[in-house]
Parts: sequence; structure tokens; C-alpha cells
Amino acid sequence: MTLPNQLTLSRFVLTALFLVVIFAAFNGNETVALVLFCIAGITDFLDGRIARKQKLITNFGILMDPLADKILTCSAFIAFVELRQMEAWMVVIIVARELAITGLRLLAATKSVVLAAERYGKHKTISQIVAIITVLVLLSYPQWGSSGMAVFGGMIGGRPWIEHFAEFSKWVAVLLTLWSGAVYVWRNRRLYLDDM
Repeated sequence: MTLPNQLTLSRFVLTALFLVVIFAAFNGNETVALVLFCIAGITDFLDGRIARKQKLITNFGILMDPLADKILTCSAFIAFVELRQMEAWMVVIIVARELAITGLRLLAATKSVVLAAERYGKHKTISQIVAIITVLVLLSYPQWGSSGMAVFGGMIGGRPWIEHFAEFSKWVAVLLTLWSGAVYVWRNRRLYLDDM
């Protein structure tokens, strides 16, 4: 198995560990979850880069890499609903978009059409990762002692600034997710409208 595919598979394992840790009852679990998520994000960056650079692109990687990404981010957002860090309707939009685009790609595959990733989709992914990391920092920083409080606990309007930024980043992620999904579905409408 190639190194990029090993990194992709490791993301499934890291996602499972992330979910176990985020709900575990031990001191510092949120910080460990943050570290696990960041490591998983790094594997996402590395597997694609290595595959392209060393010409190790495989059918397994084409299928499993985006699936691993979606499972990682959707798992984190769903966990945030349970932890009361995100509204359920926001997560429904995110998960529904990912399912819709996956369905559209499967439909395209049945017609021997390959749908390339769009620029908006890349922005969406970045915004989702930023939102997840920001929420994890919000949950974690009180465990980091005085240095964590000094960096992230500064008040704006009676609340730590990281709370405001977390709220902002969640809204950006949801809006970009909705917009990128709508653009993708519209631009590829010939796939599902031709048979009507």
C-alpha cells in the first residue's frame, strides 16, 4: 500500500480516536482531541501532496481521500451538537451538502464523467477546518493555565474573544458550505436534468 493511502487510512483511525477522546471524562481531553484533529488535518494535506509529487495517485486514494475528509469534518461537527457548541440546523446543512455532492459524484461516475473539485469547495473545506479548530481551542484553552487565558481569554463585550471568533467561524463555514454546494449542483445540473 502506498504512503498516501496509508495516510488516508490513518485519518479514519484518527477520527475514531478523536470521537472517543472528545467525549471521554479525563482532564485535558479537549486538548488531546484538538491535537488529534490537527494531526488528521496534516495527513490530509500530506497524502494529496505526496500522491501528486510522486505520481502515486490510485483509485483507492481517489475514492477514500475525500471520504475520509468528509467523515472527519462531519464527525467533529456532529460531536459539537452533542457538546452544545453548535446548532443542529447548522450541522444539518453541512452534512446534507456533503451527502448531496457525494450523490452527484456517484451519478456522474455512472455516466463516466469525472467531476473536478471546485475553488469554492476548497474554500469551504478550509473554512470548516478553521471553525472546528477554533471550537476545539475554545473548549481547550482553559486547560492551558495562565498562558492559555492570556492568549485566548481576553474579553470583548464581557466574553472571551475566542468565543466571538468561534461563532464567526461557524457562520462562515455554514455559509460557504451552502454556497459552494449550490454552485456545484447548479454547474453540473446537466447530470440530473437531462433525463427529466
